[in-house]
Amino acid sequence: MSSFWSNWIIVLTIFTLVAVTWILLANQTRNDNSAETTGHIYDGIEEYDNPLPAWWFWMFVITIVWGVGYLVFYPGMGSYQGVLGWSQHSEHDQAVAAAELKYQDIRESYLSRPVEEIAEDPAAHRMGQRLFGNHCAQCHGSDGRGSYGFPDLTDSDWIWGGEIRDIKHTLTNGRQAAMPAWQGVLGDQGVEEMTEYVLSLNKQTQNTPSLISSSEKFVMYCGGCHQLNGAGNQMIGAPNLTDDVWLYGGSKSEVAQTLRYGRTGMMPAQNTILSEAKLHILTAYVSSLHIEDKD
Repeated sequence: MSSFWSNWIIVLTIFTLVAVTWILLANQTRNDNSAETTGHIYDGIEEYDNPLPAWWFWMFVITIVWGVGYLVFYPGMGSYQGVLGWSQHSEHDQAVAAAELKYQDIRESYLSRPVEEIAEDPAAHRMGQRLFGNHCAQCHGSDGRGSYGFPDLTDSDWIWGGEIRDIKHTLTNGRQAAMPAWQGVLGDQGVEEMTEYVLSLNKQTQNTPSLISSSEKFVMYCGGCHQLNGAGNQMIGAPNLTDDVWLYGGSKSEVAQTLRYGRTGMMPAQNTILSEAKLHILTAYVSSLHIEDKD
């Protein structure tokens, strides 16, 4: 908050408190002891100019004193943090730290056990499910089935590998996709021809003589990552182009879009957010999604 707005809030708050106090005190006294009326008549009932009842007056006084005390001890006056230095962020951090301390020993106990074993542990499964919901479900969905641009974690198609070590490496260090744009190299006609060739690998179109010439360009520009037969390479995250699993869609227009402009999907690294024990448990949960699908 800038100093201007901080000072504005302070001045406005003090003015309001002073004005409310003045109004309360000014209306508590009269010039004499006669029960004069205010001159207002409602349905034949005259309004007398009487001060507030004592209990009502002191209730207002207590609220004003309480408000002043609150502003002294807690934030409320611009950038002033209050005598106690309280903030919702510090309270949140303290609650998180207390929870971490409470459950740390439980999580740490799983580190000594292999992922395959704790994947079958109901307690670890519930912890992993909560971790997945907090850190992964936003992209992969609460059930892990993904969406457009975000991989399905329940099938058998893994861009970077579905073994335990691969999953843990992905969670720990993240992944960065690097599908380059080929519009500048291939041109409009070249993109259309390459699209047809890629679809032929996927058996969506027939491999006609006109497509055979595109195979040379595929070997030149795409074979280094996707292999010469289009089966992909998990070591570098190059998808398999011969199956029916498409991260960004497998229609003619969607494949052409990928070829023309490229893709730069990113899986963020979780090692700066989650402890080693949490990563271990989360790995077990993600691998269990894969196992459950195969079952």
